[in-house]
Amino acid sequence: MTPDACTTWRPQAVVDVRRTLSPLRRGRGDPTYRVADDGAVWRTVVGATYRVLQRGPQEVLVEAWGPQAQEVVASAPDLLGGRDTADGFEPRHPLLAEAHARHPGLRVPRTGRVVEALVPSVIEQKVTGKEAFAAFRVLVRRFGSPAPGPAPEGMVAPPSAETWRRVPSWEWHRAGVDPKRSRTVCEAMRYAARLEEAVGMAPDDAARRLSALPGIGAWTVAEIAQRALGDTDALSVGDYHLAAYVGWSLFGRPVDDDEMVELLAPWRPHRYRVVRLLECSGVAKPRFGPRMTVQDHRAH
Repeated sequence: MTPDACTTWRPQAVVDVRRTLSPLRRGRGDPTYRVADDGAVWRTVVGATYRVLQRGPQEVLVEAWGPQAQEVVASAPDLLGGRDTADGFEPRHPLLAEAHARHPGLRVPRTGRVVEALVPSVIEQKVTGKEAFAAFRVLVRRFGSPAPGPAPEGMVAPPSAETWRRVPSWEWHRAGVDPKRSRTVCEAMRYAARLEEAVGMAPDDAARRLSALPGIGAWTVAEIAQRALGDTDALSVGDYHLAAYVGWSLFGRPVDDDEMVELLAPWRPHRYRVVRLLECSGVAKPRFGPRMTVQDHRAH
């Protein structure tokens, strides 16, 4: 099907499409994200489906369908890390130096869509990834809309802010989302337009705008900033696994959040880049101690 809008982006630096966009995927069954057999990344947003195909290290084809196709194509450079130059970044550690050299095309994406990042981030608060991804999948399929254009089978466009706001309490319950998280999403959707303004703000101002809402703490703000704002320094303090993972990877021992913040201070303003490079390095934290318990909120 002929796209409603398309562009070929030729950045000055190498870009790795799949690694750059991978943080936007919410689990393997995410109905808004798909990697096709030809390597193209398909995504749905409110009002559009788009396809991103890597044609070379410095050439990317972006095609889009739907009423928001032109907007999606215009924002493609930001989406693919066009604003992320890594200026001033010094690996300072053999593991980071190796990962940085092996993945020169890794960029931090900037979707410019706060609501899109906020909803799944809230759903992921204080639960396992398995629980959160399943809940997001159920709700998007239940309240999303058909994906425009020739999207792969099973893809769905996510709900609009207004649709999220009107999801009944029992539907959140059936999806396994407790009342605190569902109230946070519904309340945030009342101020969706104001939240989207954070895209044009300085990082500190954006963080203040987002954290003014009840239920949106530092961890959630960082998760939103990483994806919607392309913040290369947004560190997810309070994550159940991150501090120990960073500690084991870089220093050979587990650390807590306070120590992680202190130890990563020399990498400002690239702390999130450090985390992404560690994720791409293939290093895994040793499994000691209990895992986070899966909570079935549907039984409450």
